[in-house]
Amino acid sequence: MGKGGGCIPSKNRAPLGAPASVSDRSISIEGEGEGENPSTDVSAPIQDGILQKVTKKLRIFIVFYSMYGHIEGLAKKMKKGVDGIEGVEGILYRVPEILAPEVLEQMKVPPKGDEIPLISVDKLVEANGFLFGFPTRYGSMATQMKAFFDSTGNLWREQKLAGIPAGFFVSTGTQGGGQETTAWTAITQLAHHGMLYVPIGYTFGAGMFKMDSIRGGSPYGAGVFSGDGTRPPSETELALAEHQGKYMAMIVKRFAHS
Repeated sequence: MGKGGGCIPSKNRAPLGAPASVSDRSISIEGEGEGENPSTDVSAPIQDGILQKVTKKLRIFIVFYSMYGHIEGLAKKMKKGVDGIEGVEGILYRVPEILAPEVLEQMKVPPKGDEIPLISVDKLVEANGFLFGFPTRYGSMATQMKAFFDSTGNLWREQKLAGIPAGFFVSTGTQGGGQETTAWTAITQLAHHGMLYVPIGYTFGAGMFKMDSIRGGSPYGAGVFSGDGTRPPSETELALAEHQGKYMAMIVKRFAHS
């Protein structure tokens, strides 16, 4: 079982720039398509009698639940990665808390600021891609995230999210606490909505193979080991999260221009 408060990937930094290209036949992370334009809005407003072409960035919603801040730390790095790709932007959202304030106080959960808004179910249809982050509870997603997915029934009924790429990032308390199972047991949520699961594979390059330190994350997505809740994410774990943000942004961009 993982402590579930939030999980943190591994330690000494594997340079993010190392895996500049995912593979010979895959997408390039760094040289992101000079000459490609971001998606354009079909409407062209008139200003001073001249038609103006309006460009609209592709949007990846980074939707997460973070109890002790570990997942939030990865989410912010993912946004940095997404924002580093021209024509794509990452937008951070929290899912609602379902535990009572007195319970959170007993668990010594730090208060959350207002800078990251809560996501609403209806807002999901505005995204071009998703990165969902959550801590583990006995090898599967925390109840707060599951409750949010459970509230998307109307979108499921009309398959409003079908065809949208989505990925996961997780947090566990121990090495055997669910770095892989927490992600792959969540795939059922995407399958029923018809969303397209996008794992990162081994696109992080050498950083995925180093054995000299403890590192969260797996081919399913970035991850962090939280330990008893006090262990901060390592440089490598943060770098992997940033890489996943870049990788997902390139996937979403490819879909938009295909």
